[in-house]
Amino acid sequence: MLITDLDSLVSALSPQKRERFERLFHFDVTKGYLKPPPSMIAWIEKQFGSVDVVREQKIVKVTNRVTYEGALFNKLRASRPIETIEKLAIEARIMDVIRDDPFDNPVRDTPEDVFGRIEGKYCVTASNIAKYDGHHGIIIFREANPLHFTKDQVADYIDTACLWAEKIRELDSGAKYFFFLWNCLRRAGASMIHGHAQVSLTRIQHYARVEGLRFGAERYQRRYKSNYFHDLYEAHRDLGLGFEKQGVKVMAYITPLKEKDVMLLSNKLDLSLKERTYEALACLRDNMNVTAFNLCLVVPPSSATTESWEGFPVVVRIVDRGDTKGTSCDIGTMELFGQSVVSSDPLEVARLLKESLS
Repeated sequence: MLITDLDSLVSALSPQKRERFERLFHFDVTKGYLKPPPSMIAWIEKQFGSVDVVREQKIVKVTNRVTYEGALFNKLRASRPIETIEKLAIEARIMDVIRDDPFDNPVRDTPEDVFGRIEGKYCVTASNIAKYDGHHGIIIFREANPLHFTKDQVADYIDTACLWAEKIRELDSGAKYFFFLWNCLRRAGASMIHGHAQVSLTRIQHYARVEGLRFGAERYQRRYKSNYFHDLYEAHRDLGLGFEKQGVKVMAYITPLKEKDVMLLSNKLDLSLKERTYEALACLRDNMNVTAFNLCLVVPPSSATTESWEGFPVVVRIVDRGDTKGTSCDIGTMELFGQSVVSSDPLEVARLLKESLS
């Protein structure tokens, strides 16, 4: 089945599971129609295989009732052929760009934090020269090519970020809200091609979207007397979109922000979560032709706050940012101000993830 068969998938659920899904999500199924001119028939048949699939198109709109994230799925878009990215050509361009870049010798060519640097086995920290918050650092990978990452390297990048955060907390006890992010390649917003991640600690409250998620989960708990993240995972598992491995819940998110939106939930930031994060990234890279991606990691505050974080897990989220050879942007007005339009099918993403992580 495809995600555009969501009406059938939900109808097949037991009453209890369907009630849980429907208190989390709203969905609507509609049809789109068009009349192609005779001059387009040959082109349509070449691109899509049949004129009939273009004349009548089934579209599903899904909205998360708690977070108000949403996505629009069209069978025509979800099943269209995806161009295979030539990784050798991409990596040749990467190696050409990163010759003599500032991250090649970070001790000499990048600023350090006031406490100095944190040295990991596979990375070293620097202070971000153009900060977006008061405490904002960079995790510079010793491996320059951002697509060459291993399980040990990914774990070390996260560990080093956590050590950086501990140093910041020693200087500023009010900096409680940890955020780790990895923009891979310029398509995903990286200003430098050389492999690197970023880490920040913010004050007063978490960043707006994280705070919105926390508040939505708290509101859901009050209303339904049930943990939002538990129910979110169970609803995904009911539809074949989620599975668990060594204490980590893995989902192909049903209201993706962009393509191949993967979410991981864990009760703690342990080795299993770091390894599952690597495995999800490796699956996206090796089995789904993903080269440019965004990854974030959110950890509940380690000390007391005025707001409640009860039941809030450690969250990792990854999205594909599309073909690095593409000349068009993958985010437009609909994504910024309306609702995400997504070509990848979460059911297919879930299948590949499960095969790869099993």
